[in-house]
Amino acid sequence: MAAPPSPIVDEAALEAKRNDRPARPRSLRSPRRPRIWFEVLLIAASYWLYSLVRNAVPEQKAAALANADRLWSVERFLGIAVEQTVNHTVNSVTWLVITMNYYYATLHFIVTVGVLVWLFRFHPGRYAAARLALFATTGVALLGYYLYPLAPPRLMNGGHFIDTVLVHHTWGSMASGNFKNMSNQYAAMPSMHIGWSLWCGLTVFALASAPWARILSLLYPAVTLVVIVSTANHFWLDAMGGTACLTFGFAMSYAWYGALPHHLAKRVQVPRGRARLAGLSAGMPIRAGHPAADVAARR
Repeated sequence: MAAPPSPIVDEAALEAKRNDRPARPRSLRSPRRPRIWFEVLLIAASYWLYSLVRNAVPEQKAAALANADRLWSVERFLGIAVEQTVNHTVNSVTWLVITMNYYYATLHFIVTVGVLVWLFRFHPGRYAAARLALFATTGVALLGYYLYPLAPPRLMNGGHFIDTVLVHHTWGSMASGNFKNMSNQYAAMPSMHIGWSLWCGLTVFALASAPWARILSLLYPAVTLVVIVSTANHFWLDAMGGTACLTFGFAMSYAWYGALPHHLAKRVQVPRGRARLAGLSAGMPIRAGHPAADVAARR
Protein backbone atom coordinates (compact mmCIF):
# COMPACT_ATOMS: atom_id res chain seq x y z
CA MET A 1 0.00 0.00 0.00
CA ALA A 2 1.45 3.38 -1.03
CA ALA A 3 2.27 5.91 1.64
CA PRO A 4 0.10 9.05 1.69
CA PRO A 5 1.73 12.08 0.04
CA SER A 6 3.61 14.49 2.30
CA PRO A 7 1.58 17.58 3.24
CA ILE A 8 4.71 19.68 2.73
CA VAL A 9 5.11 18.40 -0.82
CA ASP A 10 1.42 18.97 -1.51
CA GLU A 11 1.67 22.53 -0.22
CA ALA A 12 4.70 23.19 -2.39
CA ALA A 13 2.89 21.94 -5.48
CA LEU A 14 -0.20 24.01 -4.75
CA GLU A 15 1.90 27.07 -4.06
CA ALA A 16 3.74 26.61 -7.38
CA LYS A 17 0.42 26.57 -9.23
CA ARG A 18 -0.87 29.65 -7.42
CA ASN A 19 2.29 31.63 -7.96
CA ASP A 20 2.40 31.69 -11.74
CA ARG A 21 3.46 35.33 -11.54
CA PRO A 22 6.28 36.58 -9.29
CA ALA A 23 5.29 37.81 -5.86
CA ARG A 24 5.12 41.56 -5.42
CA PRO A 25 7.57 43.11 -2.99
CA ARG A 26 5.95 44.32 0.19
CA SER A 27 5.10 48.02 0.11
CA LEU A 28 7.18 50.30 2.25
CA ARG A 29 3.90 51.83 3.42
CA SER A 30 2.45 48.56 4.68
CA PRO A 31 2.15 48.44 8.49
CA ARG A 32 4.93 46.46 10.11
CA ARG A 33 5.01 44.70 13.43
CA PRO A 34 6.09 47.31 16.04
CA ARG A 35 9.12 46.58 18.19
CA ILE A 36 8.88 47.63 21.82
CA TRP A 37 12.48 48.85 22.17
CA PHE A 38 12.23 50.96 19.02
CA GLU A 39 8.89 52.47 20.05
CA VAL A 40 10.11 53.41 23.52
CA LEU A 41 13.20 55.09 22.08
CA LEU A 42 11.17 56.82 19.36
CA ILE A 43 8.55 58.21 21.74
CA ALA A 44 11.16 59.35 24.27
CA ALA A 45 13.28 61.02 21.59
CA SER A 46 10.24 62.62 19.96
CA TYR A 47 8.95 64.07 23.22
CA TRP A 48 12.42 65.37 24.07
CA LEU A 49 12.65 67.02 20.64
CA TYR A 50 9.12 68.42 20.96
CA SER A 51 9.92 69.96 24.36
CA LEU A 52 13.24 71.31 23.10
CA VAL A 53 11.76 72.95 20.02
CA ARG A 54 8.68 74.25 21.84
CA ASN A 55 10.74 75.86 24.57
CA ALA A 56 13.37 77.15 22.13
CA VAL A 57 10.77 79.24 20.32
CA PRO A 58 11.44 82.85 21.33
CA GLU A 59 9.05 83.98 24.03
CA GLN A 60 7.74 87.02 22.17
CA LYS A 61 5.89 88.49 25.11
CA ALA A 62 4.67 91.69 23.45
CA ALA A 63 3.42 89.88 20.34
CA ALA A 64 1.85 87.10 22.45
CA LEU A 65 -0.05 89.57 24.63
CA ALA A 66 -1.19 91.56 21.60
CA ASN A 67 -2.40 88.38 19.92
CA ALA A 68 -4.27 87.41 23.09
CA ASP A 69 -6.06 90.78 23.13
CA ARG A 70 -7.03 90.38 19.47
CA LEU A 71 -8.22 86.81 19.98
CA TRP A 72 -10.27 87.87 22.99
CA SER A 73 -11.86 90.62 20.87
CA VAL A 74 -12.74 88.10 18.15
CA GLU A 75 -14.38 85.81 20.70
CA ARG A 76 -16.40 88.69 22.13
CA PHE A 77 -17.51 89.58 18.60
CA LEU A 78 -18.58 85.97 18.05
CA GLY A 79 -20.35 85.87 21.40
CA ILE A 80 -18.29 82.97 22.78
CA ALA A 81 -16.07 84.91 25.20
CA VAL A 82 -17.29 83.16 28.35
CA GLU A 83 -13.90 81.87 29.52
CA GLN A 84 -13.67 84.46 32.30
CA THR A 85 -17.08 83.52 33.70
CA VAL A 86 -16.20 79.81 33.62
CA ASN A 87 -12.81 80.48 35.22
CA HIS A 88 -14.28 82.48 38.12
CA THR A 89 -17.18 80.07 38.67
CA VAL A 90 -14.98 76.98 38.88
CA ASN A 91 -12.42 78.78 41.02
CA SER A 92 -15.10 79.33 43.67
CA VAL A 93 -15.35 75.55 44.22
CA THR A 94 -11.99 74.70 45.77
CA TRP A 95 -12.07 70.90 45.50
CA LEU A 96 -13.22 71.10 41.88
CA VAL A 97 -10.58 73.55 40.70
CA ILE A 98 -7.77 71.68 42.48
CA THR A 99 -8.93 68.46 40.82
CA MET A 100 -8.85 70.23 37.46
CA ASN A 101 -5.33 71.51 38.14
CA TYR A 102 -4.04 67.96 38.64
CA TYR A 103 -6.10 66.71 35.71
CA TYR A 104 -4.45 69.31 33.47
CA ALA A 105 -0.97 68.41 34.68
CA THR A 106 -1.14 64.63 34.53
CA LEU A 107 -3.79 63.00 32.34
CA HIS A 108 -2.50 64.75 29.23
CA PHE A 109 0.52 62.42 29.31
CA ILE A 110 -0.84 59.38 31.15
CA VAL A 111 -3.85 58.79 28.89
CA THR A 112 -1.91 59.40 25.67
CA VAL A 113 0.82 56.93 26.62
CA GLY A 114 -1.82 54.50 27.83
CA VAL A 115 -3.61 54.55 24.45
CA LEU A 116 -0.29 54.03 22.64
CA VAL A 117 0.45 50.99 24.83
CA TRP A 118 -3.07 49.64 24.24
CA LEU A 119 -2.66 50.00 20.48
CA PHE A 120 0.77 48.35 20.58
CA ARG A 121 -0.56 45.39 22.55
CA PHE A 122 -3.98 44.79 21.01
CA HIS A 123 -3.94 46.55 17.61
CA PRO A 124 -0.37 46.22 16.28
CA GLY A 125 -1.52 46.47 12.67
CA ARG A 126 -3.03 49.91 13.34
CA TYR A 127 -0.40 51.17 15.74
CA ALA A 128 2.00 52.76 13.23
CA ALA A 129 -0.74 54.66 11.39
CA ALA A 130 -2.25 55.98 14.64
CA ARG A 131 1.19 56.95 15.93
CA LEU A 132 1.93 58.81 12.69
CA ALA A 133 -1.29 60.79 13.10
CA LEU A 134 -0.28 61.76 16.64
CA PHE A 135 3.27 62.72 15.65
CA ALA A 136 2.12 64.75 12.64
CA THR A 137 -0.41 66.56 14.86
CA THR A 138 2.32 67.48 17.32
CA GLY A 139 4.76 68.50 14.60
CA VAL A 140 2.41 70.97 12.95
CA ALA A 141 1.56 72.39 16.39
CA LEU A 142 5.22 73.41 16.78
CA LEU A 143 4.86 75.50 13.64
CA GLY A 144 1.85 77.20 15.19
CA TYR A 145 3.82 78.06 18.34
CA TYR A 146 6.49 79.70 16.24
CA LEU A 147 4.25 81.62 13.84
CA TYR A 148 1.59 82.70 16.32
CA PRO A 149 2.86 83.28 19.86
CA LEU A 150 -0.14 83.59 22.16
CA ALA A 151 -0.44 84.34 25.84
CA PRO A 152 -2.91 82.17 27.77
CA PRO A 153 -5.86 83.99 29.40
CA ARG A 154 -4.24 83.86 32.86
CA LEU A 155 -1.34 86.03 31.60
CA MET A 156 -3.40 88.67 29.78
CA ASN A 157 -2.99 92.30 30.77
CA GLY A 158 -6.17 93.40 32.50
CA GLY A 159 -7.94 90.18 31.58
CA HIS A 160 -8.98 89.56 35.18
CA PHE A 161 -8.44 85.82 34.83
CA ILE A 162 -7.36 83.69 37.79
CA ASP A 163 -4.27 81.49 37.59
CA THR A 164 -5.81 78.64 39.55
CA VAL A 165 -2.47 76.92 40.17
CA LEU A 166 -0.97 79.94 41.86
CA VAL A 167 -4.08 80.81 43.86
CA HIS A 168 -4.58 77.32 45.24
CA HIS A 169 -0.89 76.39 45.47
CA THR A 170 -1.34 73.22 43.49
CA TRP A 171 0.99 71.58 41.02
CA GLY A 172 -1.03 71.90 37.85
CA SER A 173 0.97 73.64 35.15
CA MET A 174 4.53 73.67 33.88
CA ALA A 175 3.98 77.33 33.09
CA SER A 176 3.19 78.45 36.63
CA GLY A 177 5.00 78.71 39.91
CA ASN A 178 8.48 77.21 40.15
CA PHE A 179 8.18 75.55 36.74
CA LYS A 180 7.46 78.67 34.71
CA ASN A 181 11.06 79.05 33.57
CA MET A 182 11.09 75.50 32.19
CA SER A 183 8.33 76.02 29.63
CA ASN A 184 7.40 78.56 26.99
CA GLN A 185 4.46 80.38 28.53
CA TYR A 186 3.43 81.97 25.24
CA ALA A 187 2.62 78.80 23.30
CA ALA A 188 -1.12 78.54 23.88
CA MET A 189 -2.15 78.20 20.21
CA PRO A 190 -2.88 75.46 19.29
CA SER A 191 -3.88 73.50 22.37
CA MET A 192 -2.22 70.09 22.37
CA HIS A 193 -4.29 69.13 25.39
CA ILE A 194 -7.19 69.15 22.93
CA GLY A 195 -5.22 67.70 20.03
CA TRP A 196 -3.95 64.74 22.06
CA SER A 197 -7.19 64.13 23.98
CA LEU A 198 -9.17 64.11 20.73
CA TRP A 199 -6.67 61.67 19.23
CA CYS A 200 -7.14 59.40 22.26
CA GLY A 201 -10.91 59.72 22.22
CA LEU A 202 -11.41 59.10 18.52
CA THR A 203 -8.94 56.21 18.46
CA VAL A 204 -10.54 54.39 21.38
CA PHE A 205 -14.06 55.10 20.14
CA ALA A 206 -13.25 53.64 16.71
CA LEU A 207 -11.53 50.50 18.00
CA ALA A 208 -12.97 49.63 21.42
CA SER A 209 -15.83 47.15 21.67
CA ALA A 210 -16.90 47.78 25.27
CA PRO A 211 -19.69 50.42 25.49
CA TRP A 212 -18.25 51.95 28.68
CA ALA A 213 -14.87 52.46 26.96
CA ARG A 214 -16.48 54.18 24.00
CA ILE A 215 -18.49 56.46 26.29
CA LEU A 216 -15.38 57.42 28.28
CA SER A 217 -13.48 58.02 25.06
CA LEU A 218 -15.98 60.71 24.08
CA LEU A 219 -16.15 62.24 27.56
CA TYR A 220 -12.36 62.58 27.84
CA PRO A 221 -11.83 65.36 25.21
CA ALA A 222 -15.05 67.08 26.32
CA VAL A 223 -13.90 67.23 29.96
CA THR A 224 -10.43 68.31 28.82
CA LEU A 225 -11.98 71.25 26.99
CA VAL A 226 -13.76 72.36 30.15
CA VAL A 227 -10.54 71.96 32.17
CA ILE A 228 -8.29 74.02 29.89
CA VAL A 229 -10.80 76.87 29.92
CA SER A 230 -11.61 76.66 33.65
CA THR A 231 -7.92 76.85 34.62
CA ALA A 232 -7.39 79.84 32.26
CA ASN A 233 -4.75 78.01 30.27
CA HIS A 234 -6.51 78.31 26.90
CA PHE A 235 -9.18 80.12 24.92
CA TRP A 236 -11.95 78.27 23.10
CA LEU A 237 -10.24 79.10 19.81
CA ASP A 238 -7.04 77.41 21.00
CA ALA A 239 -9.08 74.22 21.13
CA MET A 240 -10.15 74.76 17.53
CA GLY A 241 -6.49 75.12 16.62
CA GLY A 242 -5.74 71.78 18.28
CA THR A 243 -8.60 70.19 16.35
CA ALA A 244 -7.24 71.57 13.07
CA CYS A 245 -3.81 70.12 13.86
CA LEU A 246 -5.36 66.70 14.53
CA THR A 247 -7.19 66.88 11.21
CA PHE A 248 -3.85 67.47 9.52
CA GLY A 249 -2.33 64.56 11.45
CA PHE A 250 -4.99 62.09 10.32
CA ALA A 251 -4.71 63.42 6.75
CA MET A 252 -0.98 62.68 6.79
CA SER A 253 -1.59 59.17 8.13
CA TYR A 254 -4.21 58.56 5.45
CA ALA A 255 -1.91 59.84 2.71
CA TRP A 256 0.89 57.51 3.82
CA TYR A 257 -1.04 54.30 4.54
CA GLY A 258 -3.97 54.80 2.17
CA ALA A 259 -6.51 54.37 4.98
CA LEU A 260 -7.38 55.72 8.38
CA PRO A 261 -5.93 53.68 11.28
CA HIS A 262 -9.18 51.97 12.23
CA HIS A 263 -9.68 50.75 8.65
CA LEU A 264 -6.41 48.82 8.66
CA ALA A 265 -6.11 45.19 9.74
CA LYS A 266 -5.95 44.61 13.48
CA ARG A 267 -2.91 42.36 13.17
CA VAL A 268 0.14 42.81 10.97
CA GLN A 269 -0.26 40.56 7.96
CA VAL A 270 2.77 38.31 7.46
CA PRO A 271 3.45 37.61 3.75
CA ARG A 272 2.40 34.06 2.76
CA GLY A 273 5.85 33.08 1.58
CA ARG A 274 7.51 34.26 4.77
CA ALA A 275 4.97 32.47 6.95
CA ARG A 276 5.44 29.23 4.99
CA LEU A 277 9.23 29.42 5.27
CA ALA A 278 8.95 30.08 9.01
CA GLY A 279 6.77 27.01 9.40
CA LEU A 280 9.12 24.82 7.38
CA SER A 281 12.16 25.99 9.32
CA ALA A 282 10.39 25.11 12.53
CA GLY A 283 9.67 21.60 11.23
CA MET A 284 5.90 22.12 11.22
CA PRO A 285 3.86 20.75 8.30
CA ILE A 286 1.78 23.42 6.58
CA ARG A 287 -1.60 22.15 5.47
CA ALA A 288 -3.46 23.55 2.53
CA GLY A 289 -7.14 23.77 1.79
CA HIS A 290 -8.32 25.32 5.09
CA PRO A 291 -9.42 28.91 4.28
CA ALA A 292 -11.32 29.12 7.57
CA ALA A 293 -8.06 28.83 9.45
CA ASP A 294 -6.64 31.75 7.46
CA VAL A 295 -9.68 33.88 8.25
CA ALA A 296 -9.41 33.08 11.97
CA ALA A 297 -5.75 34.03 11.97
CA ARG A 298 -6.56 37.46 10.61
CA ARG A 299 -9.05 38.27 13.35
